[in-house]
Amino acid sequence: MQVLTRDSLPLGGFAGLTEYRLVTDIKLFGGRKIVNRFQGLGLFVYLADACFNPKGETGMHPHREIDVISVMVAGEIKHEGSLAHGTGLKVGDVQVQRAGGEGFSHNEVNPNRTKNRMIQLWVLPENTGEPAGYKYYSPDSMGVTRIYGGNKQQNSIFDSHTCIDIVRLAANSDMQFENETLIYVTQGKVDFIEGDSIISAEDGYLIRSKNVKINVINDVEFIVVS
Repeated sequence: MQVLTRDSLPLGGFAGLTEYRLVTDIKLFGGRKIVNRFQGLGLFVYLADACFNPKGETGMHPHREIDVISVMVAGEIKHEGSLAHGTGLKVGDVQVQRAGGEGFSHNEVNPNRTKNRMIQLWVLPENTGEPAGYKYYSPDSMGVTRIYGGNKQQNSIFDSHTCIDIVRLAANSDMQFENETLIYVTQGKVDFIEGDSIISAEDGYLIRSKNVKINVINDVEFIVVS
């Protein structure tokens, strides 16, 4: 197993937010890749844990040929842009924007006078030139909710062989993943067990593992890329 903790990294940011960048994959960043950050997995290339300042916003900006996944952890945002303008996200909600070849522009705005928190993940598309699109999810309060990755025979989730799940488990439960995964904990405490190795993780821990068993210490929420 490998572990990277949010609080071990320097705080960066832009516009109206601060953020920790935990994944900067060379496939996207090339020579600009930040050292001491994880590579991605599959076509997953970026993860940032961001806090918007009170009334902060990203500013309107464009994307092309990237899929942008936003997971709301605390507070809320108001979404502006060329896709689903006016949509709002509250705690636990997820939005997925596919830029494709068409592209999109967006601005995420914190409408409140307190900070919020949002995890942003980027995935490269398997096929270039796709139309732009938007999807919204309110993951289950307990269990596993897939928010990204599926085949082209369905349209509820954007297609990709790289998959992203939101997992919420109660204390004293367990789960196992046989394939390689990147798991980012956003709430609670959990033990990761791989062979003879045990890592006790909590909010802000990013774990790369293969054939890992998870024992939940108290109610936990994490994001799984596989």
